Amino acid sequence: MDAHEIPAPPGGPSRRSLLVAGTALLALTATPAAAAPDRVRMRLPAPTGPYPVGTTALRLVDTSRRDPWTGGPARELMVDVRHPARSAAGHRRAAQMTAGEAAAFDRLNNFEGLPTGRVDWSATRTFAHAGAPLDRRTPHPVVLYSPGVLDPRTLGTTLTDELASWGYVVIAVDHPYDVSAVEFPGGRIETSRLPQEFTAAQQAGPAAVTALLKKTTAVRVADLRFVLDVVERAFDEGALCRAPIGAFGQSAGGFAAFQALHDDRRLAAAANLDGVLAYVQDDHDEGNLSGVAAHGTDRPLLVMGSEGNDRTTVPSWRALWRHSTGWRRNLSLQGAHHATYTDATTLLPQIAARLGLPHRTLVDWVGTVPAQRAVAAQRAYLTAFFDRHLRGRDSGLLDGPSARHPEITFV
Repeated sequence: MDAHEIPAPPGGPSRRSLLVAGTALLALTATPAAAAPDRVRMRLPAPTGPYPVGTTALRLVDTSRRDPWTGGPARELMVDVRHPARSAAGHRRAAQMTAGEAAAFDRLNNFEGLPTGRVDWSATRTFAHAGAPLDRRTPHPVVLYSPGVLDPRTLGTTLTDELASWGYVVIAVDHPYDVSAVEFPGGRIETSRLPQEFTAAQQAGPAAVTALLKKTTAVRVADLRFVLDVVERAFDEGALCRAPIGAFGQSAGGFAAFQALHDDRRLAAAANLDGVLAYVQDDHDEGNLSGVAAHGTDRPLLVMGSEGNDRTTVPSWRALWRHSTGWRRNLSLQGAHHATYTDATTLLPQIAARLGLPHRTLVDWVGTVPAQRAVAAQRAYLTAFFDRHLRGRDSGLLDGPSARHPEITFV
């Protein structure tokens, strides 16, 4: 793994995810199935922007806080920095997951019914080229990405590669002991503690579950704010040209992105891909609102929901709308399920076809919207949102329904 250590500057989930994390403990502790010789290999869609994409993996160490999951003396993160590259010549395409991360993800993930030992998760190549140099001819807006609970940062590769290809510096953040596994330089692998934490919280009662949801979100928000500290230092030292900063995420990552926007004025805009904004065990439960839902924000927000999830049906989104004063849009992707907003929407159909899995299983994972259509819609609206609010470029796509994307409903 290409990685560099950056020390800290001075001073400075949804119900579905956690329930699956609890039941997936059995998969984590069970003996993995023997690997089949013809394990499935998948491909990701190529980005559509004019820039080649470069990437660098970084280890970040926040010495200002102990690790909240282990009690260790410092909080360590791994991030991938995706960026528009001056040239990709001579630089190999990076793997989506390291071998260690892929092995852990094979055993512990959010996809019930996905056979273990049958998929070569480490074989998938991204369209980002390891070590390709940053194009410095113009400033590039910076966007942070936070994945869903248990998901590695790399399960949002389609969108992070896409934004980088259109000129954004995208920092995808892993949240150790929350994600299925994180591999640090030297091959050290840290696996998720959430299955055990969730099982213990369930046994202790509803208050303990709520406390775990609050802790998980708080840790993620603190991680994002520490990455903002690192970005600010990169601005000050000239490693990056100063530019607006945004954030987005899927599920618990979308929740964290919105809460970080609420808590930190350095973020100019944020997008949430199907993430509830309350400490509840069902998206449609009332109460236990987060700070951003209870108080709103004056900065731009984009919420993209799966079918059936919108600001009229999700109480925390309804509260957010009522309390916010800034620009905001709520879009619904018809036929989408929760994981449609990850690389699962592209990868899992390939697996299901190769392994002959039941159609119902695939629908349960990623819904009924065709992968190509789902990817096109997410790319178009996410890019249009950040173009509008970080670059001041308005394509008009967010003003109303488009015949190019009939699956998208404006709520």
